[in-house]
Amino acid sequence: MPGPAKPFALSAPAVFDGGSFLRDHCVVIEGDSIKHVLPTADCPAGLETLALTKGTLAPGFIDLQVNGGGGVLFNNTPERDTLRTMQAAHRCCGTTGIVPTLLSDTPEMQQRAVAAVREALQAGDAGILGLHLEGPFFNPARCGAHSTAMVRGPTDDDIAWLCSLQDVPLLLTLAPEQLSLERLTLLANSGIIVCAGHTQANFEQMNAACSAGLSGVTHLFNAMQASSAREPGTVGAALGNDQLWAGIIADGHHVHPENIRQAHAAKPAGKLLLVSDAMATVGSNESAFELYGETIHASNGCLVNAEGKLAGSAIGLIQAVAFAHSTVNLPLEECLRMASLYPASVLGLQHKQGKIKPGYRADLVHFDEQFTVHHTWLAGQHQQH
Repeated sequence: MPGPAKPFALSAPAVFDGGSFLRDHCVVIEGDSIKHVLPTADCPAGLETLALTKGTLAPGFIDLQVNGGGGVLFNNTPERDTLRTMQAAHRCCGTTGIVPTLLSDTPEMQQRAVAAVREALQAGDAGILGLHLEGPFFNPARCGAHSTAMVRGPTDDDIAWLCSLQDVPLLLTLAPEQLSLERLTLLANSGIIVCAGHTQANFEQMNAACSAGLSGVTHLFNAMQASSAREPGTVGAALGNDQLWAGIIADGHHVHPENIRQAHAAKPAGKLLLVSDAMATVGSNESAFELYGETIHASNGCLVNAEGKLAGSAIGLIQAVAFAHSTVNLPLEECLRMASLYPASVLGLQHKQGKIKPGYRADLVHFDEQFTVHHTWLAGQHQQH
């Protein structure tokens, strides 16, 4: 993506640089990068400046789990145009970088998803950061809204194909108990970010998987074995193992606010992050969509299938930030890191995304006190919302 023709500046009453809030500062952007962060009074004279008179300027959000948006679902049409529509919908939610997510599906659909993301990456699409394959190597007892007909164990061909995808940053959610530790290590050693989800793995299995290369947990608390008195389960392992990062859906439906608070208290700094798990309705006037041939519809602010099971979320990351701050009562600066710097770290991008610092890419979001997004910048390119 080409940067703007000439440098410009943004000034705001509050700039969150990824570590702390800076009052009355300006950000100078040159090309696709941040050049300077200065007190507004020191902003270079004669530089074109957009004065943001209220609200907060923060690093653009990064969402590791985006199934759809703008009325489209990646599973239904895993193509480049679908990615463009999803990106546009999520920029309205402050998200400048997405990892499009394919739910459990056939090998053919997986290959189409890889091809679409590869095309976007090769075209220099700054808003596409990789691909998340959520499934199909799940425990059949924990399918959730995934089709039981799609869920299966991995074959040697599956493992070889996945390990061959060196040019596409890849997250893979699987049930650790559904494959050997040797296979898990092969996946991790090939550069895949392997995550546990839709799993019945117990505490011992989870810790063994972590030693073999497991690095994260997908939508903590949902579709996994809970803790009990004599078995910490998947959840207990996720909370107790400091090596594991965990994504969490803060929409008021998937996880109780107190569980989010306790998870945040249990995990080391940087290891709990916000994901949307967004479906097609986000950024759209649509209230229903098709998945696996059945209708998913909005009901009381959440999305459910015909059985009444939760089927993804109806939020973007700005709503997750608002919920984590206003309802869970986490500090705003931490909520912003959970939506930007921490997911950037999962992808190995923490040295160039997730902060407002000189040398970082100019991915920014501007929102007000009501968590309404007014502006975003992606690699220096401005969009008003």
